[in-house]
Amino acid sequence: MVSIPNRVMSKQYQYTKDSVSLTNEQRDFYEENGYIVFRNLVDSDILDECKNHFIDFCNKKTEAVVLTVMKDVHLKSTNAKGELLINKIQDFLYDEVLFKYVSYKPMVDILRSIIGPNITGCHSMLINKPPDSTKDASRHPLHQDLHYFPFRPANSIVASWTAMETINEQNGCLFVVPGSHKGELMKHGYPPNVKNKAYHGVFGLDHLPTVNLTMEKGDTVFFHPILLHGSGPNLTKGFRKAISCHYADSNCHFIDVSGTIQEIIKKEILEIAERRGFGNADFQTVWKVKSRMVCGEPGNFQKLDSHL
Repeated sequence: MVSIPNRVMSKQYQYTKDSVSLTNEQRDFYEENGYIVFRNLVDSDILDECKNHFIDFCNKKTEAVVLTVMKDVHLKSTNAKGELLINKIQDFLYDEVLFKYVSYKPMVDILRSIIGPNITGCHSMLINKPPDSTKDASRHPLHQDLHYFPFRPANSIVASWTAMETINEQNGCLFVVPGSHKGELMKHGYPPNVKNKAYHGVFGLDHLPTVNLTMEKGDTVFFHPILLHGSGPNLTKGFRKAISCHYADSNCHFIDVSGTIQEIIKKEILEIAERRGFGNADFQTVWKVKSRMVCGEPGNFQKLDSHL
């Protein structure tokens, strides 16, 4: 019998890095499913500070560094104010309170095990689903986050998504299609009856089995940017808050999405960026300017080759 060297027998991982932060069992789960949940990962004090900072921002009691504020389109014509009206803030990486979540060490240790040591935060969100939503008002249809990003490779990008309170099917938990990260980026568009800006989705996939991610405060899911996922509406009497950040290897390379299935989102993001004071910046520059290095060595995200 011919002996086989141990190095040949060792398992080849495609979606994670060698690190002591993830066990082989955890790596195997992420490799197979495209996501992994860590219970009670983020300290309650950090989440409470972020929540209170968000509420103060909604009530105009503080000047948080936030580039994008999204309001519930179904409530704009009403007298709704403050926390009830604002359903999402984005691009808060230069707000020092909210950045405490983004740079939280136990979370960064896991990120190192997925995308490596040189980490840049590239897209941040605090999602606030208002109470008593209609079915179409606060849901996000099945989608892939890579649709929004002009950088690659996909395996060098990962999202963290943390429950700021109990999140279940009644108030709009995430749902995922396990293993879908092994597929390709699909064409996205607006579903019927959904008008929230940039809430794109993939259609004709209702036959795919999904898993609901019910979570408690501090529970955090990490997932691949090609993983199909979405969230349901909030049908309860309370708010449903979660905080999230997408991270990339700082040396990811940028691509031109003109003429591709991503051109639709490029146009929308540039329109939003222009209203936020970015002028005539190109798509790559917008992403570089609103990103922030978290740890490791600087890379392509820190190199501005265009001017505002």
